[in-house]
Amino acid sequence: MTLLHIDSSPLGTASVTRQLTANFVKAWTAARPQTTVVYRDLATAPPEHLSGELMQVVKYRNLENLNPHQQGELALTDALVDEFLAADVLVIGAPMYNFAIPTQLKVWIDRICQAGRTFRYTEKGPVGLAGGRKVIVASARGGRYAGTPMETALDHQEAYLKAVMGFVGITDIAFVRAEGVAMGPQALAQALESAGRDIERLATA
Repeated sequence: MTLLHIDSSPLGTASVTRQLTANFVKAWTAARPQTTVVYRDLATAPPEHLSGELMQVVKYRNLENLNPHQQGELALTDALVDEFLAADVLVIGAPMYNFAIPTQLKVWIDRICQAGRTFRYTEKGPVGLAGGRKVIVASARGGRYAGTPMETALDHQEAYLKAVMGFVGITDIAFVRAEGVAMGPQALAQALESAGRDIERLATA
């Protein structure tokens, strides 16, 4: 079994999601010591955002007369997709930034959503090709949104991740959520305690 561990927060040791993903991987591998863990830090080594030039290469696969920069970005994209498809389980750290996800995580998603590899178009619409994997998202939010009308209106973080994973065929997705982490020390402690219970339940199931 291969577990792909992805962090996207640029906050380093101050990051709540980095703490949650690390705790989850530790619990998962303790219960399944045969697991191979592959780690990718999208904040310390972020893929380049897709310019019009790179869109032509990595998304539309116009591969004639590539310069060295284009060749490198194509190789990186293919490596990211290979890494994604080789994983049985993904653990993704995804803080909420301005009601959405960090740009570092978004550009990774832009790279792995590859027609012909992770999804394909048919006469009846798109079909995901990456099913059969399990995704755990470690979600952190400064405020409290879960289950409220505000979440319905403003959540472009968890809802987006669920939608994009579904688009590539992954429906087994669960969230370890820390809510209200910016609402004071007590709220942070409560959020981490609640998330810890979810980690124990999901990692040992």
